[in-house]
Amino acid sequence: MTFRRHGTIGLVSTSSTVDRAFRAALYDTGDTALDTGASLLAADPAADAELSRRGEELVATAWRRGWQPADVVRVVRRELDDAHVRLVTALIRAQAPRDDTPRGPRWRAQLARLGEEGADPAPRGDRFSHATAVLELYRLLLRLPALEPLDGTPAPDSSDRRPESRMLGRIRALLAKAEATGFPEEAEALSAKAQELMARHSVDEALLAARAPSAEAPGACRIGVEPPYEQAKAVLLDAVAGANHCRAVWNEPLGFSTVVGFAPDLEAVELLYTSLLVQATTAMTRAEAAQRAGGRKRTKTFRQSFLAAYAHRVGTRLAAVAETQVSDDLLPVLASRAVAVTDRTDRLFPETITTRLRGVSDAAGWEEGARAADDARVRTRPHLP
Repeated sequence: MTFRRHGTIGLVSTSSTVDRAFRAALYDTGDTALDTGASLLAADPAADAELSRRGEELVATAWRRGWQPADVVRVVRRELDDAHVRLVTALIRAQAPRDDTPRGPRWRAQLARLGEEGADPAPRGDRFSHATAVLELYRLLLRLPALEPLDGTPAPDSSDRRPESRMLGRIRALLAKAEATGFPEEAEALSAKAQELMARHSVDEALLAARAPSAEAPGACRIGVEPPYEQAKAVLLDAVAGANHCRAVWNEPLGFSTVVGFAPDLEAVELLYTSLLVQATTAMTRAEAAQRAGGRKRTKTFRQSFLAAYAHRVGTRLAAVAETQVSDDLLPVLASRAVAVTDRTDRLFPETITTRLRGVSDAAGWEEGARAADDARVRTRPHLP
């Protein structure tokens, strides 16, 4: 990688220090090389500004390679630790004012969340430890692979959608109650009601598009799918996406799924997936406690099978709820939007493969997971006129 240098004489020595540290540490994965680079940086406080500038360049390079702020923070949290997350958050916030590429509302929302999370950075500690953490972070940033660019057709700003904030507020409130309740039947019923509202909101958007066509095209977002049991979680996300007129493609090595769909549907998927994951974990913990009380030890296969069954059954029920919102006259509109979503997905991911869910071999786990999903009293709504 080639880094730009300022032409002023005063920066020559600091650039030289950073260059030497980078040559020693960034292109070698060994600890000895890392210690050499950190020692050079620790011994030269005047190099700090140049070091930060190089970090901002690495962040800007990540943007050009298809990454977004939340993606970078996610991979740093996954591969390193909290100190590195604080460092990369500070770099992203510092680079943002110099980012001259037009960004959409989702990007701006990610930056806003970083601002809230990074308001109180931890002390730096000694210079050598700080330099070591910086170089570890830069090693990771330097090796980030190219991702599919999601900014090609940014969705309109959500603030232009007057009905959206009120509807999403009601959905959030329902999901918060679902997560807080200690009664599985109530949690599932609240989630089903939230899905009804999401489906209604999506249909309302489709009606508006049919009556007043706009230039809006499907967008895309990345949602973290974290270990453990990431396969089952990816299945759950895929089910939630499908029930909300979206498509999901899982990137197992990098720990996320890319969800493609229209803006209100993407927000619905993010909200519902997060809530269902919380509810599934709570239900699984309760089921495990009952298993242990019966003399059975806690097992990985039980949890994997539980989550797989939960995802499968919940997906079926969510899809049934969504179908109750669709009248015959809306089918052509929704079909047209489905074609647009599929086309965008195929252009982003011209080559995908299917994978078989592994580790689903525990009958008790499957039965408990299916039972947890079946506790819902799914209420339907009349067809829209």
